[in-house]
Amino acid sequence: MAEAKISFGFPRMMKEQGEVRVFLPEFIQYLVDLGATVNIEEGYGSRLGLSFDDYRQGSGAVRSCTRQTAFQQDFVTVLRSPSPEEFQQLKPGCTLISMLHFPTRPRRVNLLNDLGVNAVSLDSIVDDNNLRLVENMKAVAWNGLEVAFDVLEERLPGLQHPASRPIQVLILGTGMVGKHAVDAATKLGNVERNNQHMEAGGLGAVALSIGRNITGNPNTLERLFQQADILVDAAQRRDPSEPVVRNDWIQWLPEHAVITDLAVDPYTLDTTPPVVRGVEGIPQGDLNQYIFKPDDPSWDKTVDESIPSQHRRTVVSCYSWPGIHPEACMRHYAQQLTPLIEVLFEKSYDQLGPQGGYFERALYRGTLRAWLQSGHYERRPR
Repeated sequence: MAEAKISFGFPRMMKEQGEVRVFLPEFIQYLVDLGATVNIEEGYGSRLGLSFDDYRQGSGAVRSCTRQTAFQQDFVTVLRSPSPEEFQQLKPGCTLISMLHFPTRPRRVNLLNDLGVNAVSLDSIVDDNNLRLVENMKAVAWNGLEVAFDVLEERLPGLQHPASRPIQVLILGTGMVGKHAVDAATKLGNVERNNQHMEAGGLGAVALSIGRNITGNPNTLERLFQQADILVDAAQRRDPSEPVVRNDWIQWLPEHAVITDLAVDPYTLDTTPPVVRGVEGIPQGDLNQYIFKPDDPSWDKTVDESIPSQHRRTVVSCYSWPGIHPEACMRHYAQQLTPLIEVLFEKSYDQLGPQGGYFERALYRGTLRAWLQSGHYERRPR
């Protein structure tokens, strides 16, 4: 009897209209070459102008299917997490591969565990030095700063500061996103714009990056905020129930300043303790809307009334910054996933362990099983 093939399901992301990202045909064909059958939801890729024939490429191992069927495969792969209701469509023992954000989504962790679903959180796959292997931090920083400078340039034409000084960008956080943010800030969020700015004799931008030993000192922050034209939150907090920037502190920023949210942690107020935003009182954007002016009516719709939000500046925030340039983003993710998928073909989910090879160890760290066994997890009320 021939060995049954591993089946993959690719449901569409039923998110905001601006979210058009899908895995590209070359990644689907890579799975076929490994010996998988691939079931893609009808219409998959259509918002990027891709057809089923682009994916099938004459292979009988690639099939068009209903959404429910896509969720019923051995491995279900979708970039952004499905909804809690869609989790119910997953069959027990299957493996969900997605950006699941275990540390800040305790209710999601509980539900997946209760349903008996194996899960690999792409954002938790890290190497022996705790560096993420599936990430697009560069796109997060560059896309976010590109939008921030677009907004600032509307207020300061040519990015010419009224005090005849360089634009000042204050970056909270010195991790991977923070480091890319420094590079993006010093190039005005866009290399083409930076070149034009230099040709016009512009004064450029200065990027100042600070860590926890400064962000915990309000007196120092007040002086820094008063000079900041762009404030960037790229901080990874030890305690997501506490903001890095209190709402009262926002009033220290100049009126024209732009807050750039690159951390994009959610408000999850119905857990104990609750999860709050890094900058208190700002909205969370998506690919439909990622620019929020202080008088934007949607501000009050996205920020709970229990959260202080009296002090406001224009905010740019997007849950999926890399999605602004979707094809480049998905090609990037596919390259990073390739060696990890090969490990999944070689070993079952339950066989993954911390003593295996380099990619197996990294993959294991991204599993729900590893998170449940870690000292960080504590079952919380729904």
